[in-house]
Amino acid sequence: MAHLKRIGLYGGTFSPPHVGHIHAARTFLALGEIDELIIMPTYRPPHKVNHDRTTAEQRLAMCRLAFDFSERITVSDLEILREGKSYTSDTLRALSREDVRLVFLCGTDMFLTLDEWHEPEVIFALAEIACIRRENEQTDGEALLRKANDYKARFGATVRFLQAEAIELSSSMIRARIASGKSTDGMLTDAVRAYVNEKELYR
Repeated sequence: MAHLKRIGLYGGTFSPPHVGHIHAARTFLALGEIDELIIMPTYRPPHKVNHDRTTAEQRLAMCRLAFDFSERITVSDLEILREGKSYTSDTLRALSREDVRLVFLCGTDMFLTLDEWHEPEVIFALAEIACIRRENEQTDGEALLRKANDYKARFGATVRFLQAEAIELSSSMIRARIASGKSTDGMLTDAVRAYVNEKELYR
């Protein structure tokens, strides 16, 4: 049987993309789980309201600046061009091919609610799930294993857990710091910070 190319999918609002996102992407690539990684900024997340007034095109531009460190990474505009609510099941359908195995990267909070997402059966059928668990994370390991076993029983899911160094950072924290004029040193790449300043985002 021919080798299936393993393509990772890392989606999110990325408003803005920060060093925590970059660390997760680097970890995913370094673990040897995947051959390529697709960064997928959402057009409109089903579970979030956009209060920061950035456009999808601005978030896409910031992702292209943040994730330009590896030739194995592609920043995709698939969901942005599709518009409407960004459902992971639709994206996996669009990316699915016979010669590819998709691996969906998520954090623990996301992992614990995957069965509540739109068409979870499609998500589990079309992709392996790689859950990144940060060191020192408070999420109960037994709860994660129970959920993984539940997904396997109900959906035939393939789940693996990846360990990553903890970086205590969130986009909402960074937006709040920018709005209040505080420093974001060490939180954003120079290129993303320059773009945020040029466009006067999150002010």
